Amino acid sequence: MNPQDIAKEVLETEAKTLLDAVKLIDDAFDKAVEIMYNTKGKCIITGVGKSGLIGAKIAATLASTGTPSFFIHPTEALHGDLGMIGPQDSVLAISYSGESEELIKILPHIKRFDIPLIAMAGKDDSTLAKYGDVFLSIQVEKEACPLGAAPTSSTTLTLALGDALAVALMKKRNFKAEDFASFHPGGSLGKRLFVKIEDLMRKENLPKIKPDTPLKEAVVVMSEGRLGNVLIVDENDTLIGVLSDGDVRRALMQTDFSIDTEAIKYSNLSPKTCQNERMLASEALEMIENYKIQMLPIVDELGHVKGVLHLHDLVEAGIKR
Repeated sequence: MNPQDIAKEVLETEAKTLLDAVKLIDDAFDKAVEIMYNTKGKCIITGVGKSGLIGAKIAATLASTGTPSFFIHPTEALHGDLGMIGPQDSVLAISYSGESEELIKILPHIKRFDIPLIAMAGKDDSTLAKYGDVFLSIQVEKEACPLGAAPTSSTTLTLALGDALAVALMKKRNFKAEDFASFHPGGSLGKRLFVKIEDLMRKENLPKIKPDTPLKEAVVVMSEGRLGNVLIVDENDTLIGVLSDGDVRRALMQTDFSIDTEAIKYSNLSPKTCQNERMLASEALEMIENYKIQMLPIVDELGHVKGVLHLHDLVEAGIKR
């Protein structure tokens, strides 16, 4: 069997596992969601080996979607970390066999404090299942591993069931995109929803010229400014117009072109501007793209220049529409 056929067989096996698991969802899932939703402290996830790795991912997903959560390794818990679990917490314990020695050892200590325990295991008669207040089955017909030894289908199901819990909790909490972004300020969604013009606009050393500046001097200022534009302002720093590199190229095509002519003759005297530096950078990007410009001057209500926002700054900051 070639690698492509093996890949297809693995994916089909694991996909069937997930579809079969749909039939296993029952009232126990509702109860698990209620326990986690009503947890006043943290939802603690624990597991050993591959189950532990999956558990760490589930904890991260829960924490980033509105359910305070973290992962504890059972061995570490036995050596002091049990103190991190409080009476207002709940525990989701994962073990396919339901008999992982390190995990089983901490269960009596968890139950001693009457902490709600959600058991996620492959057998409903396992020690873990018997300790649990709720049992969620992760039993699979077969692993994708040809030896039936390496956790494959079972870990995929466990991960998916963890995602199902997270999504159900998101719905129950009415968790919105803005909430997600607040937990991911460095992500693309967080940037789109929180980064403002004032966070990115340039305020210092702006390329400015006076209305009577010759084009040849304006081109020098434009080159030094590295923005592909110069701002034409009066003595009060009020914006009169903008000269872009495109304007210069178009000027070269005019029959009466002269490098000594005042730059204002070739400039845009009705440039697009923005007076709201608190506007989201993503909205500013939309303006820039719609107006097909590279630079957006930021001015106050009197037209005084406060800064500029350049397309390159938005791109470098990872701002997307």
